[in-house]
Amino acid sequence: MRYTKWGGKGHWRFPAEALGNDEFGWWYGSRAGTPLRRGLEEPVIVWHDFVVLVPVAGRWIASWNAPENTEVEVYIDVTDRPVRTSERVEAVDLDLDVVRMRDGSVRLLDEDEFEEHQVLYGYPAEEIAQALVTADELMAMVAERREPFDHVGDVWLAAFTAAR
Repeated sequence: MRYTKWGGKGHWRFPAEALGNDEFGWWYGSRAGTPLRRGLEEPVIVWHDFVVLVPVAGRWIASWNAPENTEVEVYIDVTDRPVRTSERVEAVDLDLDVVRMRDGSVRLLDEDEFEEHQVLYGYPAEEIAQALVTADELMAMVAERREPFDHVGDVWLAAFTAAR
């Protein structure tokens, strides 16, 4: 999985194994101990299993976290349209993130970073508008627990963690 920032600047990357697909998209899994690397920084080790959904349609990528060591149940990056190949998934991270915490609360994160990067990276007006629409749609879907943000992700995560 490779994320860049607008203009090609390296962002997060991490290994993930293909798990399969369903009506919502393509699922990938990463085990506890997976190194996440941002740019040239030292890796951050994730100490819980997680699964990632690359949607059939949409401009986002979502992750479901196993409960160990994290308060965040679902984390969704607003992106451009993800591109899948046999080797990797790539997307441009557009800063805005939608999260559902374990207590059920839903939050929109990094609005300040999104504002700042519009100027710094020169986001086109249509990308700004689309990112805002996507974030609004995701906030509603996650809050209302519309699939794939109700049980589907939990089922994929449970199957992945059970297959250790």
